[in-house]
Amino acid sequence: MQESANPRVRPVAVEVLADDWFVLRKATFDWRGRDGRWSRISREAYDRGNGAVILLGDRAAGTVLLTRQFRWPAYANGHPDGMLIEAPAGLLDGDAPADAIRREVAEETGVEIGAVVPLFEVYMSPGSVTERLHFFAAPYDSARGVPAAAGVAGEGEDIEVLELALDDALAMVARGAIADAKTIMLLQWAERHGLPC
Repeated sequence: MQESANPRVRPVAVEVLADDWFVLRKATFDWRGRDGRWSRISREAYDRGNGAVILLGDRAAGTVLLTRQFRWPAYANGHPDGMLIEAPAGLLDGDAPADAIRREVAEETGVEIGAVVPLFEVYMSPGSVTERLHFFAAPYDSARGVPAAAGVAGEGEDIEVLELALDDALAMVARGAIADAKTIMLLQWAERHGLPC
């Protein structure tokens, strides 16, 4: 167990509850409130590793490249068919973030991209998931063509590749057809800053 960098936190114990697809841990720690009193707290956190996501855009064409794939958690939580439209993304798997996202783009879209530009890093669900997500943007050339599908079959990936006008993608966000947070953040970034070139 690591020593605390926060003087208001005293780690007590960490217990592994599950270690299958990813790791679920229960941490017990003492927390000093603003009133100076200490209390013992337990929290569970799902550790899936850090990841990266990228917005692929063709500024001249005004298009973005997204993916559509089945997501069990979304389906289990009431999404009608579980098919989510997303920006290409994946876990770092020990690689530097920029290298990992290039790998994911190749696997999920099959297209070549230009310079990868880092945008920001965020915690998407800090109350229960340890993952920090690295956001990027990069250009692609729509004139080179886009495959209809991609993915790594050995990982159970069956990914549809979608090329959309940025305005159409933003309209899909407004009507709920795009419901993935990381993708919405990137599309809104592009609306504000323009597509990568």
